[in-house]
Amino acid sequence: MGVKDRDRFSTATRIRLLGEQTAARVYRSQTRRQARRSRLTGRAALLALVLCTMVVALAYPMRQYVSQRAEIADLQRRQQQARERVEQLRDLKARWQDDAYAEQQIRRRLHYVRPGETGYVVVDPGAAKQSRADLGAARRPWYANVWDGVDKSDASDQ
Repeated sequence: MGVKDRDRFSTATRIRLLGEQTAARVYRSQTRRQARRSRLTGRAALLALVLCTMVVALAYPMRQYVSQRAEIADLQRRQQQARERVEQLRDLKARWQDDAYAEQQIRRRLHYVRPGETGYVVVDPGAAKQSRADLGAARRPWYANVWDGVDKSDASDQ
């Protein structure tokens, strides 16, 4: 038996082997623990914090931008409607410049007739009854008319 064989059974060799085995086990358990540890490192946490800060910082300006774009679209729509209304009024003004159109409107609205023509006004019987009902309302006190108006409004909602 050589020196190596005798050294293999010595206490110092056994303790050294035990220490190496224990060190290997500890190293393996540390590597497993590190593998199980969350991947959120300090850099990743700082990056997440910066990103959250950026989102919070940009949220209000983005909301303002979107609301202003909506307001601009609304104003453009109103401007287009106003242009269309101006065009309609120009057409109406041009029509009123025509004497035939003006005469037609005067005859229809004011019931004018030309000399020698006979004018007729047809009265609707339902309108006459309604006007009589309105005369009855004029004779009652004001608060009764107000209350009737509230009742009619309530009945129309149902």
